[in-house]
Amino acid sequence: MGVLCRECMKLFDEAPPKRCPACRSPRLTNHPELNHLAIAHIDCDAFYASIEKRDDPSIADKPVIIGGGKRGVVSTACYIARTFGVKSAMPMFKALAACPNAVVVRPNMQKYATVSRDVKRLMQETTPLVESLSLDEAFLDLTGTERLHKSTPAQTLARLSKRIEDELHITVSVGLSFNKFLAKIASDLDKPRGFKVIGRAEALDFLAPLPVTLIPGVGKAFAQSLAREGIFTIGDARRRNPKELSSRFGASGLWIWRLSSADDTRAIEPRLAAKGISAETTLESDTAAPSELSEILWSLCEKVSSRAKASKLGGKVVQLKLKTSDFKIISRRHTLDRPTQLARRLFETGSGLLTAEAHGARYRLIGIGLADIVPASQCDEADLIDTQGTRRDAAEHAMDKVRAKFGSTAIKKGRSL
Repeated sequence: MGVLCRECMKLFDEAPPKRCPACRSPRLTNHPELNHLAIAHIDCDAFYASIEKRDDPSIADKPVIIGGGKRGVVSTACYIARTFGVKSAMPMFKALAACPNAVVVRPNMQKYATVSRDVKRLMQETTPLVESLSLDEAFLDLTGTERLHKSTPAQTLARLSKRIEDELHITVSVGLSFNKFLAKIASDLDKPRGFKVIGRAEALDFLAPLPVTLIPGVGKAFAQSLAREGIFTIGDARRRNPKELSSRFGASGLWIWRLSSADDTRAIEPRLAAKGISAETTLESDTAAPSELSEILWSLCEKVSSRAKASKLGGKVVQLKLKTSDFKIISRRHTLDRPTQLARRLFETGSGLLTAEAHGARYRLIGIGLADIVPASQCDEADLIDTQGTRRDAAEHAMDKVRAKFGSTAIKKGRSL
């Protein structure tokens, strides 16, 4: 039996008492295969809410919901708010009905992206094999790192978790196993500040009673199709003949059979740049007024531009998203002559797309984004013909420098007011 103290990082061969003999901490993780597993999934605990609580101690002990607007949805809820039944993607009016005393904080995606980069930097200092899934989660492969860190992967992960907590003042939960599928499941089972291990010997029995919807790619519609075949749990899928599943559901059938058998050979590979950078908002009330939509579009363009600049990225394509009052989604895109990360150029292109659609229809949601992402070094090259546009670009860069020194509200364009 391998036993790890997640405070002092000591390893023991036999299960000690309820507390670590070395440091007296109760934070012990024990498992027979603890020292033989190297695939991990790390998930930041209530990421957005944790950052807001970190930055505002006055709300540390209060239920916090990240979101906003009567018709918006919950981005993240802290664990206190979750005890009231608040969940991510829940409509805000339902969340506030369930937890009327919650502190509601508008999302600050630029701040969250900055913290995310700090977390990923610490991960990449631990192993180069980091596959980022989102701002707040990633897979890590620590195979072969024992000599580098002079510790087992489990010890290294515990040390990384503690470093994130000490340096960034947020917590993470770790899932450790022998493949990505099980590592992801493990991290979800012990939160917050958890460390869950799933080994080879127990994998099939562990998976058997779990719902088949935990398998990646099994959404609501696919789950309904599987239910009609009598497949509700992962164990139900594993007991089926793989040829039968393949015949009935094609490659997806074979995929769920393999994962239900704990057979996941996917390698952990560092992700390429994001496919897109976007921002959207649900309006307080449906509107068809071009002037109102234009004002909102500008604020969204500033958000997207800020995120792009913070990530040192830009895009070749501008994408506009609209949702009508009857929930019909309209998407429009335009390819630029030069990639950009500037709010001005994003707004000018987005305005043209919006004008073509603003002909009396009432909209409940508007969004704007950049696609076909490229490095910032390829963006906004000087246009020798459009000298006026080049001057406006220079003015925006100058404003960015002022904001970087004195804060995001230090200077604004007249349009923002």
